[in-house]
Amino acid sequence: MTLALYRLGRWCARHSWPVIALWVVAALVTAGAAARWGEASSESIEIPGTESQRAIDLLEERFPEAAGGRARVVFATDEGKVTDPAPRSGIEGTLDQIRVLPHVTQVIDPFGPAAAFLVSDDERIAFAEIAYDTTAREVGTDGVAALTATDAPALAAGLDVAYGGPVVERLGPEETRTSELIGLSVAIVVLAVAFGSVVAMALPMLTSLVGLGIGFLLIRVLGGFTEVTSFAPILASMIGIAVGIDYALFIVTRHRQHLAEGMAVDEAVARAIATSGQAVIFAGLTVLIAILGLALVGIPLVAALGYAVSLVVAVAVLVAVTLLPALLGLFGERIDRLRVPGVQLRFETDHQASGAVSARWARLVTRRPWPFLAAGVAVLAVLAIPVFDLQLGWPDAGNRPVETTERRAYDLLAAGFGDGFNGPLLLAVDLDTATEPTAALAAITTAVADTPGVQLVVPAQLNPAGDTAVIQAIPDSSPQDAATEELVDHLRTNTIPTLEEDTRAVVEVTGTTAAFIDISKRLAERLVGFIAAVVLLSFVLLTAVFRSPLVALKAALVNLLGIAAAYGVLVAVFQWGWGLGLVGLEETVPVISFLPMMMFAILFGLSMDYEVFILSRVREEWLASGDPTSSIVHGIAVSARVITAAALIMISVFASFVLGDSPEIKMFGVGLAVAVALDATIVRMIVVPATMTLLGARNWWIPGWLDRILPRLDIEGETVLPPPQPNPVPRGDDTLIHQERIP
Repeated sequence: MTLALYRLGRWCARHSWPVIALWVVAALVTAGAAARWGEASSESIEIPGTESQRAIDLLEERFPEAAGGRARVVFATDEGKVTDPAPRSGIEGTLDQIRVLPHVTQVIDPFGPAAAFLVSDDERIAFAEIAYDTTAREVGTDGVAALTATDAPALAAGLDVAYGGPVVERLGPEETRTSELIGLSVAIVVLAVAFGSVVAMALPMLTSLVGLGIGFLLIRVLGGFTEVTSFAPILASMIGIAVGIDYALFIVTRHRQHLAEGMAVDEAVARAIATSGQAVIFAGLTVLIAILGLALVGIPLVAALGYAVSLVVAVAVLVAVTLLPALLGLFGERIDRLRVPGVQLRFETDHQASGAVSARWARLVTRRPWPFLAAGVAVLAVLAIPVFDLQLGWPDAGNRPVETTERRAYDLLAAGFGDGFNGPLLLAVDLDTATEPTAALAAITTAVADTPGVQLVVPAQLNPAGDTAVIQAIPDSSPQDAATEELVDHLRTNTIPTLEEDTRAVVEVTGTTAAFIDISKRLAERLVGFIAAVVLLSFVLLTAVFRSPLVALKAALVNLLGIAAAYGVLVAVFQWGWGLGLVGLEETVPVISFLPMMMFAILFGLSMDYEVFILSRVREEWLASGDPTSSIVHGIAVSARVITAAALIMISVFASFVLGDSPEIKMFGVGLAVAVALDATIVRMIVVPATMTLLGARNWWIPGWLDRILPRLDIEGETVLPPPQPNPVPRGDDTLIHQERIP
């Protein structure tokens, strides 16, 4: 693989324009495919094998009118009552407009037979239920826009109008691009300082944006074949920008080092792709393997999110090893042009200019490994303590910004009817044809209404065939409240089994709230197994790469502790409310169900990237000198600046997404930013050198039998490369470097 990448890098550098043309064609073809087959993102709550999904499937087959998307329009007045003539006329005008909208099959009027359920006791708030004959995905953003444009008659009557329900909540407005702009701005500053050259800074920015753009188009194509959750593009943007810039940073850094050592341009590019490019491919593949493993969870929504992120990561890797070397070959010696004022040109091996601080720090840690190890582990352990209170759930409209229509609808419903009206449960009833349906439904309705935790039960709706019915139960508690989950469990395990025996009907609990509960349970059940599989994979890969089971075991355990600390910070902020205002939220929220699994998969690959980058330098020095302590100091000193720059870029990109409105994206931003910060500081600069110092020469011990059976993976690949070709035109004195070893 090393020689293949070497040849690929040299070919791309020598044929820059053909490579660039191929990427332009690829972008145009992808754009055409997105226009032809692509679909916008949305959300589909499908959990195969769960009770809520079985109920949905039953309704779609026998009672499609009750299985379509649902929305609500809420009306409120500060003066008088909604039943007064003027407000009532305004409400009816809005509802008349809604009735003629495409795909609307039913509007349950607050002034009709269901008035007792749809008008508050003080008659200041009322709402109407809207049923569609299609799913929320098929209603689409245009359908939601048409719905929210019907408020004029009610507003003219002096009413406050808000829209909510699953259709509106799942297809809310997309996040703005402010977060990406902030993250990119910080990345520009970091790269400018790291390289000291505007041209060198611009290349990683350009390639990351190209990769992100093509990745977005591919996600849209993916949306034409499967449901893609509405915040998948936002998460993919977060990951794509970070890894795209970081992958390019590692390759450009190595390329400039080779140029400074006197190599020809195409030789410098080829060796950079063969070494750092190979490490980039390794890191990218580990991210892809871990994220694609989410498909094994069995939840299409989570799997599609993994597919979306994987597409962006895969494109970032391809861009880094093909388009980037073409651009490096195109710019040639001009890569260090346009100097950044006040910033010296910097190179990876320039120890005097950039390695002195990191070298002194590494010596300090290696002289006192026990105190540093104890302090580092203690910090991570303390941060990880809140993880024992981790509660998986799903943010709802009550966590949206207060100015959004779905949040206003949520608050009005809670004020007028109680928190439970924002999370109704649907009971799908498969009736026995030999049983009289009226008596069976009456018995089920009464028993459910008498269940503790149920506020009220809406009368059953029977399908035309008379074999399937829907009963709506309103809990006393909000959708996120633990009491609601307890109610669902109680209905399924206690109330319903008895009813099924008495009525010979099959009753299953579904609805958005029940579906989210089922998703949370499914993910919680499989989280430990998923983490164990990822840790085992990391152990095997690192053992093969570095020929050391102890180094691999240490890396796996330390990474696990670092990610647990990031989980703990998430719990403290979002569940306990510590510093909640700093992230732009007003109420605590549960940690979104798939976040721990997705975050672990992403961080696994990112941490492997840093691990390989440092340990490859340490092992290289160990093989040359045989001195375990000096090899640790050398590895950290050589890699510290690049890892610091890469970490700062990732932290800034991830943290910038906290400015968005979505609680889910805020969680990912905080979690990933904290995890990378801990990994690049406490883990890589304290715990790793301290543990390796204590292990000494045992770091590189491997049993003979294991050494024989393991494949040999030379990630850096220097040992199989041909001798470097010198540059026929010497570079200027300002690029000379110091290559002496650090004692």
